[in-house]
Amino acid sequence: MSFKAIIVNLAIDAAPAPIVQVGIELAERFGAHLIGLAAADVPPLVATGEGMVYEGEIMQIQRTEIEKRLAELREVFETLVPASITSEWGQAVCSPTRFLSVSARAADLIVTGGVDGDNVFRAVDIGSLALGTGRPVLVTAGNMEHIRAKTVLVAWKDTREARRAIADALPFLAKANEVVVATIDTDRDESIRDSLDDVAAFLGHHGIKARTELIAGEADGNRLLTFARSIHADLIVSGAYGHSRLREWAFGGVTRTLIEESGISRFMSY
Repeated sequence: MSFKAIIVNLAIDAAPAPIVQVGIELAERFGAHLIGLAAADVPPLVATGEGMVYEGEIMQIQRTEIEKRLAELREVFETLVPASITSEWGQAVCSPTRFLSVSARAADLIVTGGVDGDNVFRAVDIGSLALGTGRPVLVTAGNMEHIRAKTVLVAWKDTREARRAIADALPFLAKANEVVVATIDTDRDESIRDSLDDVAAFLGHHGIKARTELIAGEADGNRLLTFARSIHADLIVSGAYGHSRLREWAFGGVTRTLIEESGISRFMSY
C-alpha cells in the first residue's frame, strides 16, 4: 500500500511555501500525484456600524479579496512544484472544510497545517475534516517544511478508529526507523497487553518491527504528548474521536489535545 494521490491544503491566511514543500516531499517519497487546494468563504453577515447585517457591497469586496488571494496561492503552488511531480490545482469560494471534504474522494491522504481556526470561513476545522472525509488527515507541526516520520508513536486504543488509523498509516510506518505502539493503561487490564501484542504482530506481518509500551495513569492527551516527546517522536498516529464527539468538544479529550498540539505532526483517521 502507498499514497498515490495526496491533497495539500493551502490556508488562505498562512504562508503557503512550507505546506507546499511538505506536499512536494511526500509526493516524491511515495511517488504520488499532488493536488493543491485552497478555499475561503464570505460570511453571510458582516459587521457594520449598525451591527451584523447583510451588506451586499461589502460582501462583494470580500469575495474579490478572496479570489485575489486564491490566485496568489495557485501561483505559489505551481511555481514550487517541480515538473517531475504530476500535479493539479483546485480552488473555491466556499467553506474550506467542505471543499476539502468533497475533494477528498480523489485522494488517499489530506495534508494540512496548523490547528483549528476560530474563523470557519477562512480556516479548516480539523476535527470535522478528520470526522467527515473518510480519508486520513495529516496535520503538520508548526510551520515545518518536512515530515520526517523517523520515530512514529502509534497511540493505541482498541477502537475501530485506532485500527483504521494504523492501516491507513502503513506507508509511513513502513519507512520509519522506529515504531512505538503505546496505550494508556487506565484499568490495569491484562487484555490491554494482549491487544498491544496483536497490533505488533499485525505490523510484523507487514514487515514493520514495533515495540510496545504501557503508559500508566488516566487517559489524558497531555500524558500521551509527554511520552511522545520522551521518545522524540516526530509523528503521532491516532484514531479520531474514539467516543462521543460532543463529549470531546465539551470536555477536551485526547483527540482535542492532539488537534491543538503544534510541536509534533499528527496523522488521524476516523
